[in-house]
Amino acid sequence: AALLDADAALPCSIVVVAEGEGLAGSAGLPHAIAAHAGLLHADAVLGSDGDRDAAGQPFCYTGSKGLLRAQLRCVGATEPLPPGLAAVVVNPLWRLVWALAGIKGEDEDIRIEGFYDSVDGPSREVSRALRSTPLDEVGRLAAWGLPQFLFGMSGAALTRAEVTLPTCNVTALSVEPANDIGSIPICASAQLDFQLVPAQHPTAIAGLVAEHLHAQGFSDVACAFLPGGYEATCCDADTPLVRELARLGAAVFGAPLTTLPLGPFAAPLGLLRLSPQMPVFSVGCARPTSGTRHANEHILLEDLVRHGQLLIALLGAL
Repeated sequence: AALLDADAALPCSIVVVAEGEGLAGSAGLPHAIAAHAGLLHADAVLGSDGDRDAAGQPFCYTGSKGLLRAQLRCVGATEPLPPGLAAVVVNPLWRLVWALAGIKGEDEDIRIEGFYDSVDGPSREVSRALRSTPLDEVGRLAAWGLPQFLFGMSGAALTRAEVTLPTCNVTALSVEPANDIGSIPICASAQLDFQLVPAQHPTAIAGLVAEHLHAQGFSDVACAFLPGGYEATCCDADTPLVRELARLGAAVFGAPLTTLPLGPFAAPLGLLRLSPQMPVFSVGCARPTSGTRHANEHILLEDLVRHGQLLIALLGAL
């Protein structure tokens, strides 16, 4: 709107894609893209996910992690049973807990055979950038009420883990019936999400998860893969458009934007990428205090204004 007020026309065409299923795997997005393919021809893809450094300056990410969501479910007796029968009757919740423990250990290592086989370490150039890129550790811990990060990680180790490693996260546990009466439940279920790095394909990882459960003796734990999910995507940080966006950060934030290949988020940017040569990048608006996963989600007005100024500068430079 500011550009139109000033110049009466945009310097290039812009397609805004807004979808409401981002937290649930973006299951409907591929169908929407296919239905409106004629509207989505573009030369670059820009997202708004991401984090900031300790000075409050947003990072420029040249990609996003992929996503796979799964539900594990174990069924026991046809009715809730007295807890005294736990010595002689299978408890589906215990079976589920043991299955989960076999997927990821206390050392945070994902124990699915083959899970890391296609994961490449960062290049020397990326490793050098990670060593010189501090995250907002103090701000994050204070906002989230945590005493420390996993294993006391800090500095380059924290940045490297966040940027380069895939994840396996338990997002929900439930039993039927759901009550606080002591009993052996009828069934138990857990929801998992995996954030994947480039070269990890969701369908291949799904097959590894199913094979792992069977090999570990958990054939009674059914594994269903939830709708949605997508591959990771990443472009070269030396892409001219990415370099230009990072440079323009100096006028808006006082210093060029720091570029990272991936961040602590999954986003379906790759679904909108028409070719491997198309630049894809993301610059976030949120802060650690933004509460992006609860009802009081918010973004500072100043941050929205600066984000808009950055986009205006980028469009003006095209």
